[in-house]
Amino acid sequence: MRYRTLGGLRVSAVGLGTMPLSIEGRPDEARALATVHAALDAGVTLLDTADSYHLPGGEAGHNERLVARALATYGGDTADVLVTTKGGRGRPADGTWTVNGSPRHLKAAAEASLKRLGLEAIGLYQLHKPDPAVPFEDSVGALRDLLDAGTIRLAGISNTTADQIRRAHAILGDRLVSVQNQYSPAVRDSDPELLLCAGLGLAFLPWSPLGGISRSSLDGPSGGGTTDGSRERFGAFHAVARERGVSPQRVALAWLSSLAPTVIPIPGATRPETALDSARAADLVLSPEDLARLGR
Repeated sequence: MRYRTLGGLRVSAVGLGTMPLSIEGRPDEARALATVHAALDAGVTLLDTADSYHLPGGEAGHNERLVARALATYGGDTADVLVTTKGGRGRPADGTWTVNGSPRHLKAAAEASLKRLGLEAIGLYQLHKPDPAVPFEDSVGALRDLLDAGTIRLAGISNTTADQIRRAHAILGDRLVSVQNQYSPAVRDSDPELLLCAGLGLAFLPWSPLGGISRSSLDGPSGGGTTDGSRERFGAFHAVARERGVSPQRVALAWLSSLAPTVIPIPGATRPETALDSARAADLVLSPEDLARLGR
């Protein structure tokens, strides 16, 4: 396992996004716990969760409780594992994703997350998404208050623009350590935010980092038979994977890691085998020729 820096902490170069273990299509608890344990066995020390990762309705915190059980039942040392969770979103019974960035809500949500995780303080707490009904500075101010109170140790923001990153950094200074935006072979429109994070020394945590690869995998290595451009857009990932004798998903994660030294992908998994394959991407070093074929 290779490592990178997040807020002065040494964490695995590839994390584990635990969301798929609690939402629609989730595995049974035994397999879910085994999936987290497999990632830990492979050296993963960054687990990403959120209070809203659950089935629609009244299951708030399901994923956080699952992560807590996975750590409690793991037979190895978990002292260096950083759990990052998020607040500011909800999942009511109709299956929609709501947003609530009010300081009152964020503070109550962080306290509830802390209890579910069973920690002395949340290692990294992130605003899940800016709330258009709440001034952004007010939401970030709640993170500052949580830091001052010792409820959380580090703060981050998610689904944000470059301007919002600068505004959050102006409020939190070096206590802002991460940005979690969508970025993948299929979705590359957060380049400004990724580059800004690299310049500020903020960890950039791409969510859904395998977008595009899973779809093209279903269609075969060449993306044959598709009409959406998968063959042209993602075929290089499969070609490099064949040449290296690894999965195209592992190539995609290694490609993401090459974009900046502050990038730490957080792929999801629902099976131990998938978690292990993703973790092994940390040790895959792509050549300049490979990277030229895969594109920026």
